[in-house]
Amino acid sequence: MSDKLTADPVFQRFVEEELLPATGLESSAFWSGLDAIVVELTPINRQLLGVRDEMQFKIDDWHKEHVGPAWDHAEYIEFLKGIDYLKDAGEPFKITTQGVDPEIAEIAGPQLVVPVNNARFAINAANARWGSLYDALYGTDVLSEGDGQERGGPYNPKRGAAVIRYATEFLDRTIPLSDGSHADARTYAVDTSTQPALCVVTLANGVSTGLHDADQFAGFAEQGTRHSYLFRNNGLYLEVQTDPDHPVGKGSPGHVSDIVLEAA
Repeated sequence: MSDKLTADPVFQRFVEEELLPATGLESSAFWSGLDAIVVELTPINRQLLGVRDEMQFKIDDWHKEHVGPAWDHAEYIEFLKGIDYLKDAGEPFKITTQGVDPEIAEIAGPQLVVPVNNARFAINAANARWGSLYDALYGTDVLSEGDGQERGGPYNPKRGAAVIRYATEFLDRTIPLSDGSHADARTYAVDTSTQPALCVVTLANGVSTGLHDADQFAGFAEQGTRHSYLFRNNGLYLEVQTDPDHPVGKGSPGHVSDIVLEAA
């Protein structure tokens, strides 16, 4: 902690025990850097707050002098421009940045603004770009409710089977195999003997195949029996999750327990 700064004990404990160990920064470097920022920017911030207060006083006075139903919009706009609250539009311009992840820089997606001190809200915001295809199909009217496929009440196995059929057809359209269909998949795996690694799908007939476009395979992760395979399609990502021990995965082709999609 800098000699010139004081911090709330909760914030200081968070920085010292959670933030800094996760980033690898030294405590002295962090606090001295923060001290330099505070020293440099505090006078500027106070000056800007003074400008804001002065503008607010002028706006308050204008409204006190113009009490009543009459309202001259053009006059008010000219007043706001006169105190520099509004500015005329300037020439078109662009702002460029470097080192921004393409998912943020190039792909529009849902964003949630939430209080960071609510962990559940923060997690939901971080995951707002991603959603379960299985959940979406089961709970919406994309699938018919005829032939015993109703979505109300407890889990409906017939509707669940319809979800899996639809999702499998979706995989055939978005990440087709070189041979066969995802509906015939027995297992998904990764061949790391090549660079880059390849996604390998073993079919029910014992034949191993890969993606029609091998470049669509983007990565994978493993945790016990749960495996995740990441694929690209038209600039967006989809994650195929497999787990033979999952209630859904144990009965679906390739043990696919869910398909998680990135929102466009």
